Amino acid sequence: MSKQHSKQQGFQAPSEDELKTIITDPDGAEVLVKWAERIGQALARQLSTSQIRSLFGEVRQIQGDWQVDARRASRNLVLLKPKMAYRARKERGRGVEELVSVLSPAVDLVQGDADNFQRFVEFFEAILAYHKAYGGN
Repeated sequence: MSKQHSKQQGFQAPSEDELKTIITDPDGAEVLVKWAERIGQALARQLSTSQIRSLFGEVRQIQGDWQVDARRASRNLVLLKPKMAYRARKERGRGVEELVSVLSPAVDLVQGDADNFQRFVEFFEAILAYHKAYGGN
């Protein structure tokens, strides 16, 4: 069992190699979709749409900033990590904590690269879509 495996309700995060494929490999779309579905489904009952959307909204803002000032946006993405950690501790339940357990290491893999950032956004967007598809409120 990997150290990223959570014991609650069978939530399992992708391995380091799978996450690296999702974020850094232009041909990793199948892995991205597979894991987004697993995560979205696992979090559908634990995480409210408003909880996931507030984090996603910050990512969208960084995405918009990336077009204007990639260096500042890259910095803001790194600074999103402590904000996510705070939200994970503040929110009820484990849903935000489990989502952050996947997103935080994914942020590390972006490393200021625009293509990696785009794949990060796609991954988060796919998680959100599957969360909603599996009944997330």
